[in-house]
Amino acid sequence: MLLQELALRGVAGPATEVTSFFGTSTQLWAVGLILLRLASMIMLMPGLGDQAVPARLRIGLALMLALVITPIVGNTLPPLPNSLGDMLGIALHEIIIGLMMGTLMRVLIFAMVIAGEVMSLQTTLSFAQTANPAQAQPSTSVGTFLAMLGMVLIYSTNLHHLFIRAMVDSYQVFAPTRDVMVGDATTLMLETVAKTFILALQMSAPLIAFALVFNVATGFIGRMMPNFPIFFAATPVQVLAGLSILALGLGATGMVFIEHYEELLAYFIKGVR
Repeated sequence: MLLQELALRGVAGPATEVTSFFGTSTQLWAVGLILLRLASMIMLMPGLGDQAVPARLRIGLALMLALVITPIVGNTLPPLPNSLGDMLGIALHEIIIGLMMGTLMRVLIFAMVIAGEVMSLQTTLSFAQTANPAQAQPSTSVGTFLAMLGMVLIYSTNLHHLFIRAMVDSYQVFAPTRDVMVGDATTLMLETVAKTFILALQMSAPLIAFALVFNVATGFIGRMMPNFPIFFAATPVQVLAGLSILALGLGATGMVFIEHYEELLAYFIKGVR
């Protein structure tokens, strides 16, 4: 009677618990909210979010992780609202957080692609294009190689375990009951983009220095011997020397990238800074 009177007066009463084969409405609400955040993250996450990975596989993995994480973070979720507008607002809140975290995790991986593009310019190999599985459009062969190297390093060093930990700790860092920290997220994104370009220049610095010295020396030789075909003689040497320097510094390049990527993931893990 009380609910009928409240309905007649236009006042919403408490949500009625509904039980189905899949569980109660509260349980389905919790799993659905977690699925929205995790699916948004996985769709953009390095490796799992690549174009080569089928969308069904990504959604299936997100659903499996949501079922596992629900008992852990279920107490941090808001209760099932009474109106459809509130449900859509909370769902949009979770999707925005998931997209924000997934984008930040993917941005730094482009440091390897940018470094490969710069190295290709310095070794005159920028014309060699290869399909990059990590993105929709092709990139230079060196950029594709470095992007795949960064992906292999992430998963071979078990750094991807921090992805799952970041998913769980994100409910403490970005609580569903609080507003989205748009200002902090924008600042972090700008810092990550700036760090991506700086990291790319650091990794390609040896080849930039080599190309500068080599081109200056080639210019002097060309001025001293105008009739000598300096372009045909210098290009093979530049390619061979550039690739040799790249091979010698490949280990240091991978270590620098992994250290910076681990620092980025620390932002999403509670208690690690």
